[in-house]
Amino acid sequence: MHITLAVIIWTIIIGAIIGALGRLVVPGKQNISIVLTIVIGIVAAFIGFLIASALGVAHTSGINWIEHLIQVVLAAVGVALVAGVRGRRRV
Repeated sequence: MHITLAVIIWTIIIGAIIGALGRLVVPGKQNISIVLTIVIGIVAAFIGFLIASALGVAHTSGINWIEHLIQVVLAAVGVALVAGVRGRRRV
């Protein structure tokens, strides 16, 4: 796959959605920026894709619910870790 501007924009959009969903799963208020949420979402989407590929569930004929669930869970873990680390540093 060639990395084009469309691929970069699509990656940012997917990262924002995955990051936002991961942030919604984590209870309480997270004091992290939207940019950091998007970065966490992009990383979670990429790692989630790799895990789904390793499990053999990355490519389906419809909506890939298992892969998306893995990505959102990873984003939630990432948001919780980053919010926890940033919260401890500020106190």
